[in-house]
Amino acid sequence: MNEDKMRAFKASDGLTLRYRVDDYTDPWCKAPTLFLMHAVMGSSKRLYRWIPLLARHFRVVRPDMRGHGQSEVPGASQFSFKRLVMDVVELADHLDCKEVHLAGSSAGAIIAMQVALDYPERVLTLSGYAASPGLKATMIDHTEWIRKIKTLGMRGFIESTIEERFPPGTDPDFVRWFVDESSLTDPDFVCRFVPVMRQVDQTDRLHELKMPMLSVVPDSDPHITLEQYEVIRDHVPNCEFIVYQGYQHNITDVIPERCAEDLKRFLLKNDSSK
Repeated sequence: MNEDKMRAFKASDGLTLRYRVDDYTDPWCKAPTLFLMHAVMGSSKRLYRWIPLLARHFRVVRPDMRGHGQSEVPGASQFSFKRLVMDVVELADHLDCKEVHLAGSSAGAIIAMQVALDYPERVLTLSGYAASPGLKATMIDHTEWIRKIKTLGMRGFIESTIEERFPPGTDPDFVRWFVDESSLTDPDFVCRFVPVMRQVDQTDRLHELKMPMLSVVPDSDPHITLEQYEVIRDHVPNCEFIVYQGYQHNITDVIPERCAEDLKRFLLKNDSSK
């Protein structure tokens, strides 16, 4: 991962947001742009293993969501679900992208879905990994998460939930890196972020998503049932739905190459410029 690839722009509310661009496409061609949105307590670094498979075909943009990674932590008046959506649109404007392929992991995918609902003309395809249509109907107990974060700190909270995220046998060096990276997220901000996401329910609008959509989900998530994931399959008109058997929530971290291969196949099939 090259730290010198971090770039910055100012959101319309004055917050400085940072992002990475990876582009190994042919320089004489105008490459389509793919936004990859990370999960809560993550950053653009978490998706680094996807890049070798995707950046030969797409200009890949990986934002650090506000309050995450190297982006600034927003004040009370600078944070809302709508603001998270606007950040994606404003970054696309900053990069002069009228249309993008949009993919996300977990909370990043929920934000991506809202961008596609509110700005459908800007989204060529939509892809979500381990994402239900908002967290309101899930079994996530955000009050318990907040209690643990305030009691144990970010590192203690992440360590206490590792078994919910990764199956036995996961590379322990990777797990240590994951804990180190996740623990860098501001705990007070996470305690603001999670309740906001917990109120989101996009179910009634899913039928509005007319662009091709890929939904990849695990079947052993302790907080989101397969039936809650299948709501997307049942309501989005043009949805390819894939279930990864035997995996928990963090599929994008545990089997990143498999996730990226499915995304590349889906995008190449649905990208009109290819």
